[in-house]
Amino acid sequence: MDRIPLPNVPWQLTGNHWLALPCIHPATGAIHRMSVLHRGARAALEFVAAGVPDGVEAPLLKPVMTVDGEAAVLGASGMAWERALGWLPTFTCTVGSLLVRGMVFCPFGRDADMAGAVYTFAIENRGTKSRTVTLALDVDGGALVPRVRQARPAAGRLESAVEAGVVVLDPCVTPGLAAFALAADGEGDVSASPSGVARLARTVTIAPGARDELAFYIAAGPERDGAVATSAAMRRRGWQWLLSATRDGLTSLQQSTGSESLDRLVNQNLLFAYFYAVGRALDDAHFYLMRTRVPWHPAGVTMREWDALMMTLPAVQLADPGLARELLLRMCELHGYAPGRGTHYFDGTMFEPAFSLEGAAAYVLAVDRYAADSKDEQIVDDPVLADTLYLVNDELSERRHAELPLYATEVTPSGAVAPLPFTAHANGVAALALDILRRTLDEETARDVPDGEAVRAALQRSFLRVDGTKKQLCTALDLAGGASFTDDPVGSALWLPIYGAIDADDTVFKRTARALAQPTTALSTILARLCGPDSVAVLEWLRRAPLDGGVAAEFVDADGRALANGGDAALAGLLAATVCWVTHPATPEPT
Repeated sequence: MDRIPLPNVPWQLTGNHWLALPCIHPATGAIHRMSVLHRGARAALEFVAAGVPDGVEAPLLKPVMTVDGEAAVLGASGMAWERALGWLPTFTCTVGSLLVRGMVFCPFGRDADMAGAVYTFAIENRGTKSRTVTLALDVDGGALVPRVRQARPAAGRLESAVEAGVVVLDPCVTPGLAAFALAADGEGDVSASPSGVARLARTVTIAPGARDELAFYIAAGPERDGAVATSAAMRRRGWQWLLSATRDGLTSLQQSTGSESLDRLVNQNLLFAYFYAVGRALDDAHFYLMRTRVPWHPAGVTMREWDALMMTLPAVQLADPGLARELLLRMCELHGYAPGRGTHYFDGTMFEPAFSLEGAAAYVLAVDRYAADSKDEQIVDDPVLADTLYLVNDELSERRHAELPLYATEVTPSGAVAPLPFTAHANGVAALALDILRRTLDEETARDVPDGEAVRAALQRSFLRVDGTKKQLCTALDLAGGASFTDDPVGSALWLPIYGAIDADDTVFKRTARALAQPTTALSTILARLCGPDSVAVLEWLRRAPLDGGVAAEFVDADGRALANGGDAALAGLLAATVCWVTHPATPEPT
């Protein structure tokens, strides 16, 4: 997969399952992109403004302020940002004698979950005379751009209009794809032009020592009528109630490790995975799993089964077991018809065929982990899930070597072509999957499922390599004398103890782990070291690692600063789940 450098701007981001706001400018508070999922398009649809001539991205929605009729620049003296509850970007700045505090949040929680966002402003007058303040959101004409992995030509230019005091921006394509509406929490001045340029403004007078609050509602819909209806629902419930419900909802997802610094790391990455690797499509309201909704990661909104089931789902299960159950069944429904057969669009359509043994086995491991943690043994009786498990069993049978109890794969969990067909990681996973299938499938079928212990014995014997008096495991072989020590960054042999393939205290594994734990830029390999003898050192490193604005990036430097492929939501889920498991051994294993 390509490496995409980090964006030049250290964006603030937030979102809910409906709407992602990945690009909030830290110097101006402007929203540069909004993104929704659309199953019919098999893509994320991004509302973007037109770029200015030098190629710098222009803001889509920009807060603009005037004081006593004179223009005032928000952020001229700097903006101080914090993230309430690890997810709600909030800034504080001064404009003369006024203290301005802004917050962007996407409603979440019972009765608050909807395709929208709220931009709130609290203004305190610290001066000695009254001030008349006008706050506006300026809308720059732009376009609706589909993105799977890369941005496509615009689906339509945004045109604006005013309907009952609400600004509506619509790409005016048939059938409708997506539109958004902009409304205020009170009477405001509204203007719009067909070119997509619009303004929604509120004016308040603030006495000395007084404080006033106002808000703007941003609502998305499959077309303009739906967007307007959602904005009306948001206005009816009110931003204070929506914010309270959102705070309660986010608090219910929080995890505790016993360390304040690790709590920040875990919860920020958990929430990022929860909202950016999981989304609801605007056109059917169903949940889908994907790699990430940020536009600066090359995988985009495609998905691999290992990423979804073994990286994202463990984090979701920690925070929201009910949603984890729904997502597990959804995976079986959409992708279980061809387990392990390749990379998919988020709706289940095949994107790139390539067999992954771990991708197929991931269904079995995910079901077992969910059932054990939730005590929901009945989930295996679900017809779609049961069918998937039998299909996985068939796939494993077809990939078994004719003479040895070892299993072949075409690609590794990272998507790279396996250096040799039989990898240590894949066979460690397969052994555990076989154990689970033997106690899960019907009695007659289970009798023909090979014993996982035989696979482990063959793994430890066949992958063993001796150099003088030193013994260690290779990472892949062809069973014809060829061997490789190239480790996959996602499917690392460092994870083998997690699957019970080898004891973490085994001398051969320790020597193997030392050989594999060389300096690396792959964050997934660094996380794998949490399962070995270096776990304490890796935890200390993670406490200090800046990552990509605090969330996982696929590639990092020695100090933990993101180098490329930032905003990796699935990897953020693996980070959160693995740290929780290491700090709380009673927590279910992350894979």
